[in-house]
Order: sequence, then structure tokens, then C-alpha cells
Amino acid sequence: MAPNFWEILSSTMTKYLHGYQEEEQRRLYEQAGFLEGLIYPWIDLNRNKNLLELGSGVGGQTEILLKLYPNLSITCVEIEASQLAQAKKNLQAFQNRNIEFIHQDATKLQLEQKFDSAFICWVLEHTSDPQKVLEGVSAHLESNGIIYITEVFNSSFHFFPKLPGLRDYYQAYNAYQVKNGGNPDIGLQLGNLLHQAGFENIQVKPGGFLLDQSQPERFKLMTEYWKKLMLSSASEMVASGLIENHLVKEMESDLDKISNDPNGVFFYQFIQAKAIKP
Repeated sequence: MAPNFWEILSSTMTKYLHGYQEEEQRRLYEQAGFLEGLIYPWIDLNRNKNLLELGSGVGGQTEILLKLYPNLSITCVEIEASQLAQAKKNLQAFQNRNIEFIHQDATKLQLEQKFDSAFICWVLEHTSDPQKVLEGVSAHLESNGIIYITEVFNSSFHFFPKLPGLRDYYQAYNAYQVKNGGNPDIGLQLGNLLHQAGFENIQVKPGGFLLDQSQPERFKLMTEYWKKLMLSSASEMVASGLIENHLVKEMESDLDKISNDPNGVFFYQFIQAKAIKP
């Protein structure tokens, strides 16, 4: 039986949910490309020149941005030194581009310049004070600067058939994120957070996917991707006592069953927002 979600809330700490191992760094880089077609159609930086990317990690999103916008200069801010080191390796092909890497906490931004745009993707979910992050971004944006955010809405996840291993594991996974000071449903708060940080012209919309056996190849790819995402926190969850090893195996088995079930369904929504600094 997975632990009660609300029982876990009483013990909080700040810790990155997925860790910084080499395998996780590879997953993050692959994830950016895998989800590119879902995230970027709503983003338009063609008129922008200087972008601030917060929580740039291993540079997966940075690479996509550099490819999509050849005239864009990017300042990458990342709290973990090993992620920055890997990002520099991943982005070696773009050495002729104007990229700056800054080792800094996004809740304590101290940058010398202002930017005409900002980009945050899968980052606020891991911070204990997203409001402070957005206020810091606002302070470093020029007037009329635009911000784009993509964030999780984990409560939206639905799957069929309803298998208990995946259900219990997913509940524990989200509880573990809360325990570590994050918010697995932060996407729902983006509009309010931007408003409270002083942004205007705020737009918020859902994105995501509904996959089933009418698209068998995409369906299988997504369940395999989801398995990697879930496994990224497995060892830490077991070590912390939230789950036992058998639940990890059940989760993997259930995802395989869903992928092969003739009536299998996989649904998830994330949230995107954009706004202007007045």
C-alpha cells in the first residue's frame, strides 16, 4: 500500500526530485527532444534577441531554442554545477553562438543585464518558492519583455486499464515531490503566480496528449518514456521508505500492460503560460 499523500506533507525539505546521475542527465536531454513537438508550437521568440533561461539543466531545451531561433542569445542559469558542465558538453556544436552559463540559485538572481524574454520549463515544480523566482525574473526583464513557462499538472494523469501498481507508485511519486519541497500541480497556479509577480497580458492554456491503440507506435513510445520518468526517482523513494522494491517492478509491469492492452489509454495535461512585464 502506498503511503497516504497528505501524511507525507508534514515533512518537507528542498531536494531535486530526479537527482543528478549520468543516467538522469541523459534522460533530461532525451526528454527535451521527445516533447519538443508538444511544447514549442505556442512559443514565439522570433522578435527577441536576449533570452534568460532559468533552470537550464543539461541544455536540452537550450539546444532546441538555439535551433529554432538562430539570432537568439541565451543566458542559462542553473543551480547545479554538474548540470552546467554537462550542458556545455551537450552544446559544443553551438560554440559560435552567444551562450552564457551562470551557476546561480533562481530564487536569488543577481544578474548584470536585463533581457527581452525569459523561458522556464519543468522548473517551478521543483522550487519551494516559485513566487520569488518569478519576481526575480521580472526584475531582470526589460519593459514589454515576455516570459514563457511550461509546467506540470500531475493530477491530470489518467490511464486505462486501471492498474494498482502504477496507481500506487504514481501517488507515492507525487508525494515524494511534495516532501522535497516541490509541487506536482504547479501548472494550475501559473496565472495567479504571474499576476502576483506583476505581469500583465497573462495567457494560460493546457497542453498534453491523449494516446491509445489508434496510434500504437506513439502510444508505446510514450509509455516507455513515462517508465523512464518514473524510474528517475525510484531508488531515492525506496531508500526514503516511501515505497518498496516490489512496487517499482509493478509500476513497470503495469506500463507494459497498458501499452499492449487493445483498450489501453494514456492521458496527461501540462500547463503553459505567457505574460508581459509592463
